[in-house]
Amino acid sequence: MGNLLYIIAVILIIAWAIGFVGYNVGGLIHILLVIAVIAIIVRIIQGRRIL
Repeated sequence: MGNLLYIIAVILIIAWAIGFVGYNVGGLIHILLVIAVIAIIVRIIQGRRIL
């Protein structure tokens, strides 16, 4: 489950980066970034290694 959370966070960060650089989708991209950051913080709080 933790590995899946990390994969989702990475995918969301990549999607945000692509959207921020290439497209103007509005607030959706920033919501994806916030979700990814929250997923990473939850993983750090759980005490597991990120990589």
